[in-house]
Amino acid sequence: MGQPKLLLPLGDKPVIQHCIDTLSSAGISEIVVVVNVSGNDIIEKVRELPATIAVNNISGSDMAESVRTGLRALKGSPSGILVCLSDHPLVSPETLKTIIRQHHKTPESILIPAYHDHRGHPTLFPTALISNLLTKSGITLRDLIREQAQHVLTLDVGDDGVVLDMDTEEDYKRLLDRFGGGRE
Repeated sequence: MGQPKLLLPLGDKPVIQHCIDTLSSAGISEIVVVVNVSGNDIIEKVRELPATIAVNNISGSDMAESVRTGLRALKGSPSGILVCLSDHPLVSPETLKTIIRQHHKTPESILIPAYHDHRGHPTLFPTALISNLLTKSGITLRDLIREQAQHVLTLDVGDDGVVLDMDTEEDYKRLLDRFGGGRE
């Protein structure tokens, strides 16, 4: 998009802060924000928020490397890891709570929310499964999901925020319209 999309305004705060606030509202107590080496502006915006900042020093790496960086920064020992993409800022706290409740019922499952049969984000991985990223070289999140297909559970949710991302200016305008339409 030609600029750090996580710093774009959504309402009265930047996208990244909106995401962290949503996670906190859902009762998630340990939040790790992973930024790349050029993420100083993002670090400044989240420094005072309830999140640990971790820097992925491998330039041009894939999402799995950012998840590895985040896993290494964890202080607690959660039973599951919710991998959230900050360019999906309209996921509701209730959707996050639904995913977490399902995790308590089926702690061995990889939980992927879906809206009208379209898989979205965030995905919750059991810690025991996602820890494979730390021990198996070259494995991606898609590889992990494919290898553990018997553990994947898709959750139908009534939240289009799980499929609304912001990769283009048009996407961002659509998110602003959706956000301005009364949904926070």
